[in-house]
Amino acid sequence: MSYRVAMDIGGTFTDVVCYDERSGAVTASKAPTTPGDLAEGVFAALGRVVDDPAEISFFVHGTTQGLNALLERKGARVLLLASQGGRDVYQIARGNRDRMFDLRYRKPVPLVPRQDVMEAGGRLDYRGQELVPLDEEAVRAAARRARAEGFDAVAVCLLFSYANPAHELRAGEILRAELGEDVLVVLSHEVAREWREYERTSSAVLEAYTGPVVRRYLARIERRFAERGLAVPVHVMQSSGGLVNASYAMRRPLQTLLSGPVGGTMGGVAAARLMGRENAICIDMGGTSFDVSLVVNGRPDVSAEARIEGYPVLMPIVNLHTIGAGGGSLAYSEAGALRVGPASAGAVPGPACYGRGGTRATVTDANVVLGRVDPAWFAGGLMTLDVEAAGTAVAALAGELDLDPLLLAEGICDVANAKMAQAIRTLTVEHGIEPREFALVAFGGAGPMHAAFIARELGISEVVVPRFPGAFSAWGMLEADVRRDLTQPYFRPQDVLDGADMARNFATLGEEALAALSAQGVPEERRRVEHAVDMRYEGQDYTLTIPLRDAAEPAGPGFLETIAARYAEAHTGRYGHATPEAPVEFVMLRSTGFGSFPRTAAAVPEAPEEQAGHVRDVIFDGTVHRTPVLRRSALDGELSGPAIVVEETATTVIPPGCVAAVDPNGFLIVKVDSL
Repeated sequence: MSYRVAMDIGGTFTDVVCYDERSGAVTASKAPTTPGDLAEGVFAALGRVVDDPAEISFFVHGTTQGLNALLERKGARVLLLASQGGRDVYQIARGNRDRMFDLRYRKPVPLVPRQDVMEAGGRLDYRGQELVPLDEEAVRAAARRARAEGFDAVAVCLLFSYANPAHELRAGEILRAELGEDVLVVLSHEVAREWREYERTSSAVLEAYTGPVVRRYLARIERRFAERGLAVPVHVMQSSGGLVNASYAMRRPLQTLLSGPVGGTMGGVAAARLMGRENAICIDMGGTSFDVSLVVNGRPDVSAEARIEGYPVLMPIVNLHTIGAGGGSLAYSEAGALRVGPASAGAVPGPACYGRGGTRATVTDANVVLGRVDPAWFAGGLMTLDVEAAGTAVAALAGELDLDPLLLAEGICDVANAKMAQAIRTLTVEHGIEPREFALVAFGGAGPMHAAFIARELGISEVVVPRFPGAFSAWGMLEADVRRDLTQPYFRPQDVLDGADMARNFATLGEEALAALSAQGVPEERRRVEHAVDMRYEGQDYTLTIPLRDAAEPAGPGFLETIAARYAEAHTGRYGHATPEAPVEFVMLRSTGFGSFPRTAAAVPEAPEEQAGHVRDVIFDGTVHRTPVLRRSALDGELSGPAIVVEETATTVIPPGCVAAVDPNGFLIVKVDSL
């Protein structure tokens, strides 16, 4: 058993990357995704990179099953069980407006309608001490209704269960005994053992809503592996950037919500490490969307909470910003002006140049008209593009806008690039981060085609195009660690803080994290635990997470002064100011266990000899340039733009004035001029 395999299952293609532990060779390929039975696409992709699946020693994949169920509103029917008097917490949500100046703003429609919320008597106080015993008959009544009306899942969110889960645990016992395995039972303290009632309820509902879909999918994948005699455990990417095995993912399916896109971020972390960089902006441009994430100080930018489709969720999650901008984004006229996206031509009919019946101009069509794509060797030669159809689609829109078709084609790309640059500013400039201090890691099928133009607009001087950019998210999964996150509420003002008590609590959390890694099959020598504490100034509502050196640090001398200084520094970095003289409060303890695997990224795959390139006319800034089109595997030495570099999974455009070279890791490094 010598193959380590990672797979990213997208809407159109299933991308696969295979690392041969014996030879160090890395191969990548793809197969059409099979929506009716995703397992078929998985095994078709495996067959393209592995001769004998029995030799697979490690398998990890990203899935968007839960996210798609949420986006399409095709999740489970959920019954919500709340504390007596708390029935409307989920419906009321928060009173703040996310978009202050949007006169048509509406809060997201709750995933559970009010008539599907039931109450159960019983009450704990804020310290977790029981005031009124749990009304077990009310719980049984909820079970009877769930069974009679065919609910797929029951979410339980009782007041102060984060401080003492006894009532929720008992409710879970009753519900599971009454409903069996057919109905998913979700307890809020197991999803998010954190304060804020609405956010914890929302997290539990999201897990109940998406969980049955994810569980069925993972069970089917494991069953199909077993049917083919494959003993390798199935691992799944988490939204936090870590891995878990399928059995844990089936118990905590919410953790897989952003499973697919996060793989690219972890690939960015690995690429930054290999190149000796601290900071990187990761951009993933596909056919429909454009995803942005950050690597800061060598780590993925992870938040303790997020909003997905407007619903708050309490769990560690890589900060991703997504907009509707991809190769298939449609260009159109609106009020006499050019617009691009977010609507997309999708996979069918796709851009006009695909020859599948599309007639409207897209970003890909504009690139074809400009000569920035080799029509005879698109996607590694798997597809020949229809240049005439692309020209017809662009010319039709140019006629509407009374523009020259070539000028319009460049305008389409410029508008798309401006939108993508603004998406990057949302995660950087709007948070006090200077993008010019970052390298731009570009991947996805269309990312390398636009990266240099986006970098130029942001003043970024370096673009990194990894090997197999179209399958980079799958490659990144091979570089991720197993990860388990544990939390414990710990509200203490600074004047009553007992550092030794905090250290003991961290030690307990650390032991639990190590035990969880052991259960995931991580060898002892590959386990480690990191600790952090959520803090705020007295009177503040929201917190910042401050890392600790180790679990014992709070018991050491001068801890309060040290941690307060770290908090002030973090506050300045996040908000631009701090109040060092103000007292601080501690809110939450966080311990994260990491289990590492042998790294694969250092192995540079050997490529076969490729034929010499050719020269074609390409338009940059309204001027025709005679531009070489070269196979990436044939690159040697420094390459001055303009140039087009083609490979199996993507096309890289190097504009005039830029210089590119392949580094020792096989990454294509493009130095961008500052026009």
